[in-house]
Amino acid sequence: MSDADGLIRNPASLVVPQIGRLLETGVVAEPYRLLDPEGRLVAPTAVFFADLQAASKPATTIRSYGMDLLRWYRFLWAVEVPWNQATRTEARDFSRWFQLAEKPVRVHWRHQRKGVEAGSVPAQRGSRRDPGSPNPVTGRPAPGLKYAASTRAHCETVLRSFYDFHLEEGSGPIVNPFPLDRSRRAGRAHAHHNPMDAFRSERQGRYRPKVPKRIPRRIPDELFNALFAALKYNRDRALLAFWVSTGARAEELLTSCEKDVLPGQQLVGVIRKGTRAYQQIPASTDAFVWLRLAQEDAWRKGAPRGRGHTLWWTLRRPWRPLNYHAARAMLNRANDLLGSNWTLHDLRHTAAYRMARDPKMSLTDVQWVLGHAHLSTTEIYLAASQEEVIEQVLAHHARREREQTRPPSPAPGYNSASLNVLFGQAG
Repeated sequence: MSDADGLIRNPASLVVPQIGRLLETGVVAEPYRLLDPEGRLVAPTAVFFADLQAASKPATTIRSYGMDLLRWYRFLWAVEVPWNQATRTEARDFSRWFQLAEKPVRVHWRHQRKGVEAGSVPAQRGSRRDPGSPNPVTGRPAPGLKYAASTRAHCETVLRSFYDFHLEEGSGPIVNPFPLDRSRRAGRAHAHHNPMDAFRSERQGRYRPKVPKRIPRRIPDELFNALFAALKYNRDRALLAFWVSTGARAEELLTSCEKDVLPGQQLVGVIRKGTRAYQQIPASTDAFVWLRLAQEDAWRKGAPRGRGHTLWWTLRRPWRPLNYHAARAMLNRANDLLGSNWTLHDLRHTAAYRMARDPKMSLTDVQWVLGHAHLSTTEIYLAASQEEVIEQVLAHHARREREQTRPPSPAPGYNSASLNVLFGQAG
């Protein structure tokens, strides 16, 4: 029920079926399509995706936006409201449902071929721990059953920009269902800002949740050595050595070719995620040694070779370039052996932390290596990590305990040895 009937829709009892899908086309001009339950193209999203591509947004961004739009359309299909007739009531109820809904269980493609439904999917190896409980090795909480605040905030931003686009085009509702915060009297953030004053924090969307700030989590040296030792193949060791020495993002390194590697200069070329610019970044000597061993192993088995071929292949036939999901599965297998839950992005954080905490390396050099647009982004790696803070606090408690158990010093003029003999205390 909705406000039109005098009642408020109950999001807890609302069932949103997993209908429709985001189709990857493999076409550069139209990388993704949003399809309705009948398999037809959702035209408003296609126009929006074309506008994103015209603004030089990569295909990964279009996919991210498409997943958020798919959630919104599934909600609209469930409540039977057309997209161009959605009001702030639907946006409010969607935000409430998004907070209460549990994430759907994804069925692996092997189970999909067998016709296995989501409710009968066998438990995965990494799902033995309770959702949300901290990992005993890393301290990172396991993924929860509900959507994270960052996911909901990103979805709210995408939907607000989607309706803003159609407002400008004149093809959508006359009022954006996802409004700005009530404190925002002006239409944009920091309107009429005095350049002499500091920028204050301003909320953007009315239904946008607050996202807690997280300290980048690095892998301590002893735990990184254990993770490195848990890998079985030279290809995996080479990947880890490059990620932790270059600070490149996982997908940036996976797109490198043989021609991008210059072992004599200890450089490897990558295409940056945001700007799509080509950049050569330095790597450690060990990384090139492991890479050469991995290449010899692959070539001995018949893997393709040549300057235009990728650096990273699958381990068995048919030979395919290694993608992000396969690399993450490789790391998860090592995590299962150690009982940890490190991620590929933790390797970038580890490299950034090591370089930023080196007193002989300037912060601007670290910014260049990481490809950050702003120096303030690089400065977050100067802060102490969670492990260091815990170690310092425990040391503080130990010093306090020693000070409290230490006997008081005698008054001036008294010999402490004579007092020990007099009162029978040990010297």
